[in-house]
Amino acid sequence: MGRDAMSGVVRSIGSFAQRTLLRPLCRFARNTRATAAIEFPLVLVPFIAFLYAIMETAMVFFSTQVLETGVQNAARMVLTGQAQGSGYNQTSFKTAVCQKVTGWLDCSGKLYVDVRKFADFSSVSLTSPVNADGTINNNFVYQPGGPGDIVVVRLIYPFPIAMRLWNPNLSNMSDNSRLLIATAAFKNEPY
Repeated sequence: MGRDAMSGVVRSIGSFAQRTLLRPLCRFARNTRATAAIEFPLVLVPFIAFLYAIMETAMVFFSTQVLETGVQNAARMVLTGQAQGSGYNQTSFKTAVCQKVTGWLDCSGKLYVDVRKFADFSSVSLTSPVNADGTINNNFVYQPGGPGDIVVVRLIYPFPIAMRLWNPNLSNMSDNSRLLIATAAFKNEPY
């Protein structure tokens, strides 16, 4: 095979590669009819993740409002002397609070109740409910006090965050939860 014949074979292989590989790729790049079909999945995934992050943030705010309403109801029980009877301890008080907060929060396993009495408002000091490693510090007490005592009622709830990747600042605990705390400080009525 001569030199001219060899170059002819190389040219035919080059034109074959151009016909079979390059031309369809160039046509595909110039075609604009299917761009929506290609762009839709590229936009859909971030859109759904952004939408879920918004909904999850809204659920955290709604849960905080449910907890705030629950602490107001619980504080009313202590304030009026209903929770100071012999039938109330930390477990029965939590059960009474859970009856008012049902449906939205996992009250039986994750809700913590802390009721403390103080001599006056200036002596109120509360310990952090979270340890240094980001777990719940379960040293909560039930001291509803008596008539005229200063009482602080706290409800603590670790709300689970599912999409930490898309909403990184929403979780503030080591187990990807958002710690929700509702607090009420008041002086008991002279019942």
